Amino acid sequence: MAEKEAKKTLPACPVATTLTLIGDKWKVLILRDLLSGTKRFGELKKSVGNVSQKVLTAQLRAMEENGLVSRTVYAEVPPRVEYALTDLGYSLKPILDAMWNWGETYQASYDA
Repeated sequence: MAEKEAKKTLPACPVATTLTLIGDKWKVLILRDLLSGTKRFGELKKSVGNVSQKVLTAQLRAMEENGLVSRTVYAEVPPRVEYALTDLGYSLKPILDAMWNWGETYQASYDA
């Protein structure tokens, strides 16, 4: 293949680039849940919420392809697969923290 179908072209705007990588509801929730450490698929499915197995698998694959998540398969019976944030994925922590803080402030003002 032509260098993995030629590298995807990123948007010129850095904000658009970030949204391209994490601008999906499920991706942000996956990142949130992996900030606390490595998780297995079933643990992620429970903690993320009402996401189908198909969608969770697709989101994890995309995040792995983009270098945000690492996937480790253990040669056991039954097979064990664990997901963890890469250093690049963990670098999104300040963004998620800011989203958390903003959401708390909004919820407090909305309830008032």
